[in-house]
Amino acid sequence: MGNLTISLDDAVIKQARVRAIQEGTSVSAKVREFLATYAQVNDQKRQAGQAILEAARQSQANRAGATWTRDGLHDRSAPPADQTASGAA
Repeated sequence: MGNLTISLDDAVIKQARVRAIQEGTSVSAKVREFLATYAQVNDQKRQAGQAILEAARQSQANRAGATWTRDGLHDRSAPPADQTASGAA
């Protein structure tokens, strides 16, 4: 395990030590935890993006090849297909 030297304001160090003690840990452990998470964020984002793309590939949605136009998507003149006349009172 490597060492890292950082410079911080004395008041911040004191507050961090108090909070770490309250949480039953150490400042070093909290910094280690933060840096591990910080270093892995790009991997997590990449994995999430890959999972979304894979889910889209496996999706059964729009298998009929339907297409839409911008005007058709924004047309408010007709009720949605799933509404029935019996729904009106």
